[in-house]
Amino acid sequence: MPRSPETASFKFNHTMLRVKDPQASLKFYTEILGMDLVAKNEFETFTLYFLAFDHGTPTTPENRFAREGILELTHNHGTESDPAFAGYASGNADPGRGFGHIAITVDDVEAACARFERLGVRFQKKLTDGKMKHIAFILDPDGYWIEVLPNTYRV
Repeated sequence: MPRSPETASFKFNHTMLRVKDPQASLKFYTEILGMDLVAKNEFETFTLYFLAFDHGTPTTPENRFAREGILELTHNHGTESDPAFAGYASGNADPGRGFGHIAITVDDVEAACARFERLGVRFQKKLTDGKMKHIAFILDPDGYWIEVLPNTYRV
């Protein structure tokens, strides 16, 4: 169905995940996945971190809300040091089942997964698991699932 004139400018700008420890999450998303921290907004009780893959075009305050593919990490201050904080629901287990995963595509899924293994990344599903041998799922520090699939994948 063609987009209507009313929706022609709509874009999927970002999705938000709550994180317990922003330093662990930022390290994972920038050093393990290679995303760029494109903005940080601090407030009294929470901080927002915006990450993206900037492939040659830097994300700036002027274009941040005009592009697609941004990940927003929200840190509610104090969760990182609260021994009673049990973490957030990843959406893949009860209670809280609903949200499933985010996904990244890579040139070489086998090489990417080998690198993740060398770096000690936790896997939910390795390439060798199950029937779908062309995709993997890794876990971020909060247990959110990240699907890793080849950028040549066709359904």
